[in-house]
Amino acid sequence: MEREQIHKMLRDMLRARAFEERAAEEYSKGNFTGFLHLYPGEEAVAVGVIHAAEPSDYIVTTYREHVHALVRGTPSKAIMAELFGRRDGVCKGMGGSMHLFDAERRFMGGYAIVGETYPIAIGVGYAVMLRKLPEAVICFFGDGAVNQGTFHESLNMAALWRLPVLFVCENNHYQIGTEIHRHSAVTDVYKRAAAYNIPAEKINGMDVLTVNRTTQRLLKQIRSGGGPYLLELETYRFRGHSMADPGTYRPAVEVHSFTTQDPISIAAHEIELNYPTTDQIAEVGPDCITLLTQHAQEKGQLIEQELALMKDDIAKEIDAAVDFALQSPQPTLEECLDDFNINQRTEILI
Repeated sequence: MEREQIHKMLRDMLRARAFEERAAEEYSKGNFTGFLHLYPGEEAVAVGVIHAAEPSDYIVTTYREHVHALVRGTPSKAIMAELFGRRDGVCKGMGGSMHLFDAERRFMGGYAIVGETYPIAIGVGYAVMLRKLPEAVICFFGDGAVNQGTFHESLNMAALWRLPVLFVCENNHYQIGTEIHRHSAVTDVYKRAAAYNIPAEKINGMDVLTVNRTTQRLLKQIRSGGGPYLLELETYRFRGHSMADPGTYRPAVEVHSFTTQDPISIAAHEIELNYPTTDQIAEVGPDCITLLTQHAQEKGQLIEQELALMKDDIAKEIDAAVDFALQSPQPTLEECLDDFNINQRTEILI
């Protein structure tokens, strides 16, 4: 893989981790409220998949979507302002953490209802098919959403109409606090696709290079008329389901074992609000970001000075995003009503 591409993916994983850690910090300060579902541990999934997408492809994802929007190109300050509920947010402060939407980048939204992504994705895929365009739809969902009726209905229609949809399961093992073997009779999600004659496979979602290469291959196949595909990415979230969830239902040894192989580990003790020290992070071992960093260094594609500069630039970007969000005004009631009435008597097609 080209040196420039590896640098881009590493930067995006570092940005993703820094953004989410700062979001948690600002949330704990009370600068914004509501639900907040964080992504640390799963960065290799969003970065690997979205870096394989073309600007003409569509992305539909869940309520754990800050990183997906960030990697897709939505400015960090616009996302942070949205979390803060401010007018300069990507949805003018009216979507919040779980409802990011960026039509310009064909980011078709995060959705708060579990299983809602499937029908949205096949609807977009149907439009692409009717227009006979070389585009694809990437539909992200979690392992906890595969028992929803929309999963089965949507996969059936996608297969029947050979829609250009890549179904991406971010299998982090837990449906909120329920481990997958306790809520699903079939724990290998990819095997479910066989019921609808959809090809599928399962790979390591902690390895961003493998994720990226696999996704490139599948999207090329889908855009050329190969029909839908299901890709299961086995990953792990370091924190609880949301900021309201301490994650104590997970054995400490399990959390530790995943942080040693994952993206960029923030803490072995993610149930605490305190952030880990540099020494604590070093004790945990390599995560997905560390793995990519080591790979790039071994191949002579990254030196320490470049990594330090990258981290410094990201820290400044996140600080600027928070400052922007804090200075952005609150949306007005009139603006809320305007948006509420925007779709009356007409439809908007993107």
